[in-house]
Amino acid sequence: MSSRASRYVYGPVPSRRLGRSLGVDLVPFKTCSYGCTYCQLGRTKDKTTERREYVPVDGVLDELAEKLRLGPPPDFVGLAGSGEPTLHARIGDLIAGIKNLTSIPVAVLTNGSLLWTPEVRAGLAEADLVMPSLDAGTDRTFQRVNRPHRDISFERMVDGLVAFVAVPVETLERFRLLFSGSAEVIAECRRTTSTRVLTRGSAEDDISALLSRRPCTVEDIATGLGLPPNEVIKNVHVLCGRGTVRTERRGNAVYYRTFDANGRVASDRIQ
Repeated sequence: MSSRASRYVYGPVPSRRLGRSLGVDLVPFKTCSYGCTYCQLGRTKDKTTERREYVPVDGVLDELAEKLRLGPPPDFVGLAGSGEPTLHARIGDLIAGIKNLTSIPVAVLTNGSLLWTPEVRAGLAEADLVMPSLDAGTDRTFQRVNRPHRDISFERMVDGLVAFVAVPVETLERFRLLFSGSAEVIAECRRTTSTRVLTRGSAEDDISALLSRRPCTVEDIATGLGLPPNEVIKNVHVLCGRGTVRTERRGNAVYYRTFDANGRVASDRIQ
């Protein structure tokens, strides 16, 4: 696998909340139940609530096993990627399969739009961490910011969140008494001193796969993929020379991201 681009697994990605998260893509690019105005990947191409096996579970697990064998262990295996992961009808089977492969915890980053369905809640039950988003407090804001599929109302979305996570106050109070101090503050991504053994083309493939999902700085790429910064710089310069990667300045930081031959943000993901 190290000699070709990954189809479903990318990273690890440096994350403020999760440390180094090895990403897994479960749906085609921009297949989502929302069309959020702020999405870093652009407009939703397939706005849907249809749940099906968009990518093969066995193929994902095979690729993940190889990725875990090759690199230093990540802090999490993160089901996120370039669309809404709960649209995958066998997400529960996938989570179970990951747990058979590794003891690394599984995190699911979801927009929470489908938690009103019992099958989605059941599929996520074995994940170690589920991180649903909530961007709006009213239906009007929800419609303007998240631009949901017509099957998803604000009330239905909120009811789903409550059904999945609302814990009785009495239970929360008992949990609180277990801690002697304040809650843990979320820190910046922990840096790793581990580095990988590189094979020809593998660094370029992994960097391209990472940048196709999110813009990153050199430090982000080095931290996420466990590569020496000088190797990252060398490889992104090669990719920039080919025209597949370009730079973007955000404040004082320089980010890299993938572009297609027409100068647009790349969107030709593996279906």
